[in-house]
Order: sequence, then C-alpha cells, then structure tokens
Amino acid sequence: MHVLVTGGAGFIGSHLVERLLDEDHRVTIIDNLDPFYDSSVKCRNLSRVKDHPQFTWLETDIRESDCAENVSGEIDAIVHIAARAGVRPSIEDPLGYYQTNVQGTLHMLEFARRRSIGQFIFASSSSVYGVNPKVPWTESDEGLQPISPYAATKLSCEGLGHVYSRLHGIRFIGLRFFTVYGPRQRPDLAIHKFARKILAGESIPFFGDGSTRRDYTFVRDIVDGLLAAIDYQGAAFEILNLGNNRTVSLMEMVQGLENALGQKALIDNQPEQPGDVPQTWADVAKAERLLNYSPKTPFEQGIAEFAQWIQKRG
Repeated sequence: MHVLVTGGAGFIGSHLVERLLDEDHRVTIIDNLDPFYDSSVKCRNLSRVKDHPQFTWLETDIRESDCAENVSGEIDAIVHIAARAGVRPSIEDPLGYYQTNVQGTLHMLEFARRRSIGQFIFASSSSVYGVNPKVPWTESDEGLQPISPYAATKLSCEGLGHVYSRLHGIRFIGLRFFTVYGPRQRPDLAIHKFARKILAGESIPFFGDGSTRRDYTFVRDIVDGLLAAIDYQGAAFEILNLGNNRTVSLMEMVQGLENALGQKALIDNQPEQPGDVPQTWADVAKAERLLNYSPKTPFEQGIAEFAQWIQKRG
C-alpha cells in the first residue's frame, strides 16, 4: 500500500511510519516541523528511515489548502495525525488550534475527496469526553461537552469526518487516543517532562492532590490499532477508543517513574489546572470487536521501556 501520514515526524507518527516501512509499504509524510518543540527531535525520530527508498517527506503545512498536492502516485489510505497538541496551550491560543486542527483536517478531507482516497484514519482524543463521571467511557456516550479548545477541535473534526463519509463515500475512522506514552513522547507531556526533571534533580510540578487518573496507553499498542484501522473494511464511519482500559493515578505515575529511573522525585505542589479532566478511562470493547485491538503493554513495562529510552538518549 501507499499510505500518507500527516504529522509523520512526531511521536506517534514516526512509530507508525517505521512499522509501515518494515512491512514493505510505501509511505509519504507531511510534516512542517512545527516549532511547538525542537524540530531536531522530530528529525531524530525519523533517523532510521529517512533514506529508505519507499519513504518521502513533504515539509508542508496542513493549514495550506494545497499542502498535499505534490504527493505522487495513488494513495490507499490517509492517516491524519498532524495537529496542534495540548490542552493547556490551546486555552491561550484557541484560534491557532482551530486553524491547524479543524481547517487542516478539512484540507486533508478535501484532498481525499479530490483524489478519490477511500480510507481516512483520524487521530482524535479522549479529551472530547470532557468531565464525564460515567466510566469507563464508551463511544456511544451522549452529550459530549469538551472543556478545552483543543478538545473542541477534535470533536469538530469527527463531525467533519461524518459529513465527508456521508457525502463523498470516504470511510472515516476516528480513533480516540488515551494518553499515549513511550519512547519519543513529546517533551511537553507529563511523563517526559517529569522524567527529565527527576534525572536532573529538579522539582516536578504536581497539580492537585495526585488523585487525577489517566488511562495511559503505550505507543506500540496505539500503532497496532492504527494499522488495523488502515486495513478495516467495515462501516463507512466509525469512532473507536484506543486506550489501555486501566487507570493510573498521578501519584502512581510518579512512583512508577521513580522506580524505573532509580531516583526519587522532588515534588512542587501546585493547584489543579484549568482544562484538565479528573480522569480518563477507555472502554475498548468496540475496538476489540472491530479491529481485534488488544493492548498488551502494562504500565509498569511501558514506563520501564520509556525510562530506558530517555536514559540512553541523555
């Protein structure tokens, strides 16, 4: 197959690109090296595959309507991961998040329509559930009320996907990721940020009382779900949770990092942050049924792999 991956130089995208190339597929990525974090990190993510004969990198911006026009050859599937990420930064720049996430997704859907690309996989987010006390969260939950601009953009994109599926026959599969972690995790995310501070002997910002809980999902399991979604030939529109179906508290996460790194954390207690939800928890029964999705990495194993990566990287 020929797969177009937006955001292919990022954390999740680069892992997917490697797997696709290892399975002898052709891969084209779109990634503009957005300065949200150091572009050299993204270049390093793709160091193993940058010279692969089946790999092409277009350094264009999904905010431009013609961002994918130079993609050559027939495309079998689009995996749209590129986005402005992060709940807290979106509160400071809601317009920027709308332009990248919503308009950018619309540009990619329009490209799929023009080129008759029938398979569109969209990286959505567990944040669309907002503050939902009914756990675990299922895709059939009604009345979703996001509490951050970032979450609102992701829910808007799911709606656009439904429109293009109905009007233009594009199979749209929205995958709601639940707190993805592992080697190459973005440096702004808690596990990565905390690990660096622990290793440097610096205090870590500890928001609230440590009882907030997240369904941490290892990146290898997410990539398994993405690959299955690329191959999915069922309904024309699906929304699926990709999580680990297990919650870990903030306090447990820090303790897991301490054990994996072999160092104690210095805690800097701070108030809860606006836009953060108290817990995330995925019901993955639908993804298991439709994609044969089965997360295999317990948190203890995943955090050990992450710690090994960050210590080796230095």
